[in-house]
Amino acid sequence: MATMITDRTYRIARENTQAMLIDVQERLTPHIYDHENIVKKITTLIKGLQALDIPIMLNEQYKKGLGDTLPEVFELLEGNNAKSFEKVTFSACDNDDSWHYLAQQNRSIVLLFGVETHVCVMQTALDLLDNGMQPVIVGDAVGSRFPYDKKQAIRRIRRAGGVITTVETILFELCRTSRDPAFKTISNLIK
Repeated sequence: MATMITDRTYRIARENTQAMLIDVQERLTPHIYDHENIVKKITTLIKGLQALDIPIMLNEQYKKGLGDTLPEVFELLEGNNAKSFEKVTFSACDNDDSWHYLAQQNRSIVLLFGVETHVCVMQTALDLLDNGMQPVIVGDAVGSRFPYDKKQAIRRIRRAGGVITTVETILFELCRTSRDPAFKTISNLIK
């Protein structure tokens, strides 16, 4: 059997991955369907990504109207990960400061999590694809007010070329081996 060589890889590699937390804010999140479980998944994901040294970019939509990032989420962010980018555009890529910061990371895979799936998450994912980057939607760490909106957005993102995953799946994929120093932290987070 011959081996085929392609430029495309399907594995998500730690050194080429960054993450973007989108709009998990005080006046929006309580209206999201199943928001308690989504926030738990988001906190698990943040802790795991930081154990893996994956940079996280924090975006906040129109803070005057939607408030700050939930305190239980914001307090987990360390160092540069706590730097906030306020936006009024739905796509984080349409905000110049966000886009420049994202591009400076020089990592083409972008994990997206937060709210709302069918607005800011989806538009950001589509813009990432248009700009040659690979969005990876963490499906159990995104939400919308209505489940049907989330379901349709996930379908559209997948059809466009986005990857859909879960918190547990992506953390173990980025870790790759039980010998990794982050494995014990991730294993404990998932329990």
